[in-house]
Amino acid sequence: MSLWASQKALLVTCDEQRLLEGVRTWGCELGCCRRAVAEHSDLVTTVLPLTPPPEEERRARANDREYNEKFQYASNCIKTSKYNILTFLPVNLFEQFQEVANTYFLFLLILQLIPQVSSLSWFTTIVPLVLVLAITAVKDATDDYFRHKSDNQVNNRQSQVLINGSLQQEQWMNVCVGDIIKLENNQFVAADLLLLCSSEPHGLCYIETAELDGETNMKVRQAIPVTSELGDISRLAKFDGEVVCEPPNNKLDKFSGTLYWKESKFPLSNQNMLLRGCVLRNTEWCFGLVVFAGPDTKLMQNSGRTKFKRTSIDRLMNTLVLWIFGFLVCMGVILAIGNAIWEHEVGTRFQVYLPWDEAVNSAFFSGFLSFWSYIIILNTVVPISLYVSVEVIRLGHSYFINWDKKMFCAKKRTPAEARTTTLNEELGQVEYVFSDKTGTLTQNIMVFSKCSISGHSYGDVFDVLGHKAELGERPEPVDFSFNPLADKKFLFWDSTLLEAVKMGDPHTHEFFRLLSLCHTVMSEEKNEGELYYKAQSPDEGALVTAARNFGFVFRSRTPKTITVHEMGTAVTYQLLAILDFNNIRKRMSVIVRNPEGRIRLYCKGADTLLLDRLHPSTPELLSTTTDHLNEYAGEGLRTLVLAYKDLDEEYYGAWAQRRLQASLAQDSREDRLASVYEEVESDMVLLGATAIEDKLQQGVPETIALLTLANIKIWVLTGDKQETAVNIGYSCKMLTDDMTEVFVVTGHTVLEVREELRKAREKMMDASHSVGNGFTCQERRSSAKLTSVLEAVAGEYALVINGHSLAHALEADMELEFLETACACKAVICCRVTPLQKAQVVELVKKHKKAVTLAIGDGANDVSMIKTAHIGVGISGQEGIQAVLASDYSFSQFKFLQRLLLVHGRWSYLRMCKFLCYFFYKNFAFTMVHFWFGFFCGFSAQTVYDQYFITLYNIVYTSLPVLAMGVFDQDVPEQRSMEYPKLYEPGQLNLLFNKRQFFICIARGIYTSVLMFFIPYGVFAEATRDDGTQLADYQSFAVTVATSLVIVVSVQIGLDTGYWTAINHFFIWGSLAVYFAILFAMHSNGLFDMFPNQFRFVGNAQNTLAQPTVWLTITLTTVVCIMPVVAFRFLKLSLKPDLSDTVRYTQLVRKKQKAQHRCLRRVGRTSSRRSGYAFSHQEGFGELIMSGKNMRLSSLALASFATRSSSNWIESLRRKKSDSASSPCSAADKPLKE
Repeated sequence: MSLWASQKALLVTCDEQRLLEGVRTWGCELGCCRRAVAEHSDLVTTVLPLTPPPEEERRARANDREYNEKFQYASNCIKTSKYNILTFLPVNLFEQFQEVANTYFLFLLILQLIPQVSSLSWFTTIVPLVLVLAITAVKDATDDYFRHKSDNQVNNRQSQVLINGSLQQEQWMNVCVGDIIKLENNQFVAADLLLLCSSEPHGLCYIETAELDGETNMKVRQAIPVTSELGDISRLAKFDGEVVCEPPNNKLDKFSGTLYWKESKFPLSNQNMLLRGCVLRNTEWCFGLVVFAGPDTKLMQNSGRTKFKRTSIDRLMNTLVLWIFGFLVCMGVILAIGNAIWEHEVGTRFQVYLPWDEAVNSAFFSGFLSFWSYIIILNTVVPISLYVSVEVIRLGHSYFINWDKKMFCAKKRTPAEARTTTLNEELGQVEYVFSDKTGTLTQNIMVFSKCSISGHSYGDVFDVLGHKAELGERPEPVDFSFNPLADKKFLFWDSTLLEAVKMGDPHTHEFFRLLSLCHTVMSEEKNEGELYYKAQSPDEGALVTAARNFGFVFRSRTPKTITVHEMGTAVTYQLLAILDFNNIRKRMSVIVRNPEGRIRLYCKGADTLLLDRLHPSTPELLSTTTDHLNEYAGEGLRTLVLAYKDLDEEYYGAWAQRRLQASLAQDSREDRLASVYEEVESDMVLLGATAIEDKLQQGVPETIALLTLANIKIWVLTGDKQETAVNIGYSCKMLTDDMTEVFVVTGHTVLEVREELRKAREKMMDASHSVGNGFTCQERRSSAKLTSVLEAVAGEYALVINGHSLAHALEADMELEFLETACACKAVICCRVTPLQKAQVVELVKKHKKAVTLAIGDGANDVSMIKTAHIGVGISGQEGIQAVLASDYSFSQFKFLQRLLLVHGRWSYLRMCKFLCYFFYKNFAFTMVHFWFGFFCGFSAQTVYDQYFITLYNIVYTSLPVLAMGVFDQDVPEQRSMEYPKLYEPGQLNLLFNKRQFFICIARGIYTSVLMFFIPYGVFAEATRDDGTQLADYQSFAVTVATSLVIVVSVQIGLDTGYWTAINHFFIWGSLAVYFAILFAMHSNGLFDMFPNQFRFVGNAQNTLAQPTVWLTITLTTVVCIMPVVAFRFLKLSLKPDLSDTVRYTQLVRKKQKAQHRCLRRVGRTSSRRSGYAFSHQEGFGELIMSGKNMRLSSLALASFATRSSSNWIESLRRKKSDSASSPCSAADKPLKE
């Protein structure tokens, strides 16, 4: 935030412009400008608003608050809260009325305040509206209270600030840009600081960045040499350096700036910065200069809001609500026309005792008013309680995920966490899963497994016949007892490598020397000989540990030196430069000078980049090492190439000068540095390669197999080599030897990639006996009508594509070809992909496929993919918690994904769909009675029910039973959900709640309303009381219809409930009891005595419900409403059961047979001979067992065992969905769909 952060309007003229020309920058002093304007006020004639540009650079001068205040930078006070005591009510109400539903009900409330329009009291709308607004307001207020509490806790932390030559205690909120503050060990960093000096030698300090990136390992930061000696407070008080740097941004790993001091300038980088949120560790004290404060800090810049995600059911509900509103208007128009006609034809005859209101002067105007009256009466077809109920149900589902002990990792003590409550039902509709490999499918715990040194491969153990020994057949691991500093946890089985080290092989020594020098690991020695390495990545830790065990022990480092114990001898290397790793370079280098004075560059990196930078003098070594790399990658190992280069003093001096100039550049500094690094990292000498094993997580193959059976397509997007990714694909059963073919796309040009994709499609079509490739037309189709050939091709295929090929495949003119080819395959693996490409692949599927996507990963490189997908899942693993912070759901192991989707996701989808179907049904049944009554009351907008019943129907009488069903219901137990993954498919096909199901619910509701009105109306027309008087009166009719309605909807929800709990019983029967209690209370003498004008009909309920005719009417209405539903469901179960019906039936059979088995076993004890076979097997499972498929994984076998139609209907619907998304283009398409 600069001086011009808010727009100022200054009164200036051309003469004044000359006064302002001397202003140095846009960050000039506002006071000076104002004084200049005041002094020349006689020249003021026009108003010119000055719109400031965004801050282009940040200037901060040490120990000079007056200078820094000119720029009006943000204070260090943070504010994440939204409200205060004065603004809460207006702001919160304004936010809530941004919701269309709330605005709609406010409009209805205003209508109800017009006497000529409303036939209902205002409280019938205001009570539920206020209740909903109050519940939401309390939730928002609670959330904001905790935000206030957190803000106050942080803002009131104490910090030591150097003011007027002495350290003074100041609250964090009072720290300003340019202040010098002192930090002590284990303290949080108050703002983004330039490190000036510390208690450690050379201005080093150690920090933990867990709050920034989730990584708990220590990182090192270093003050620039010119300020590292300012350890004395008196010197710091005289320090007046000025920092000129980049404006505030959210890039945690980048910083570019320059320090101007003593007529010199010094480059600043991220290594010199301490960011807010970090914690000082293992450093007694340090001093820093505040560069960014408060909202300008990188921590706060990264706290932006994540894109709000909505489910497909939310989007459908919005559409349906609009349709319902249109239906409501149509009903209002029909009844308004009826009112106008009735008043014109009939109503005029009753003007003597039914005169029009004063404002009504015609039948047409009466119809107009009647329209608005019926809009009010019929508004309950869209009850406001719907939205609150949906949020309550989602909240309950989220708690079930959080409380699931089977998704709790005891080792890490990490539970599953639903970080959002809006996406639960979409977990039951996932069709595509995009997964990272490292840390997601694998453990991300790296083990040094093999290596290639100077053309010789180490790591394999052979038996006496020369065959590779398996893990269980291997001899004892290598004995490292000769090395007192060895890590006892490190295991290696090839003793020839240790022998080569002991024999002094120069290539082997140089290999491990490189591993001990070329890294950014920090060493900590708590006790003599007990070394603890803190590595930024598990790979680096594994490589440095390997060098440690083989005699090259990294012992310690300073900013300018690295000390290594080489075979027991301490050797200190002068560290001249670190060329750090990044995702573009994919390599890192160090330049060191050994004790003999020789300068050498050591480099390690990805083979795709490093092999091109080698000197061409050793082609044989390059060929052999490449073969080893391919062999290692084929075994699923992660590989790196090692190389070195000798530099002479003259060349290094010139290169170091070019590097310094690049580091001082104000613009394009990173590009210039990359160019300088590229220059020195060339013509290197190949040394060898390393291979690190990253084992699969437990349960990954079983999870992938189960999700595949649920028709979920799994795509792996990884940055690893193709061979490594393919091997992992086989290990986790994504790829199998039974597959028809695995297509590998490795083209380097657009034409090559297009040709490889075309050949893959041709092979798939040929295998399906199709004429031609069938895709020439599809490639011209619009994305909205993209054809899926997933069900059309015969056989199982897989696609493997490299990153450079994927870059071409994602271009606009080829993305549809790639997508169709990939979707026709059972498994897809994308290798060597960048984080951006991961997000692009997910976006491609989201854009062209009407399918729900889920992305799962564990690292910062997965964040973009996680945010792009419909649902993002973060794995809390070894790479910090960036992925978790960006995710919608998180847990610690990939295997929990099957439970999240197949149990929680499926149940959430089922519950939400049943809730919505029943909710719309009960409200149409309730509301449409008014519509029918309108034809019998002269379209006068008279209500059937008592106004208190209208108010309480949705918020008391019917709210809790439907909530209980929405929260607790389940069709089959969780074990069966996992056992039969085909149960998941109805959610993918959106079968349980769609437009068709909606219209069925509406039709049922209208049918119920017709019976609810006309059966009591017909009975009351002729019925009499016990004393012979006429039974028909308005209040008795209202009580009868209302009682029938409550009983019918209660019985209906009992039929809809598939899983009964004590809560369901309590809510359903309790709601009925509450209805009768309130009904009798409202017609009691007590309320009449207190409110005679409100409760006039004393004893009406008691008198009405005392008549046998009324109860016969209620019974008849209930039976006629419910019996068609019961009959239909009985026939459906008998003729065309769902797969869930089949599973429930099978479960019931199993229970009965187990009970029979136990009974027969008890009887059988009296006999000396019996056959256990007859009672321990069920008829019909022999074929399943003989099929060779595990029962747990083959839900299709169960479906065919019980009824073949239960799976065929899903398959036919899937084909129908596929066909509806395509349009016939040519005859070549027809064979695809046969």
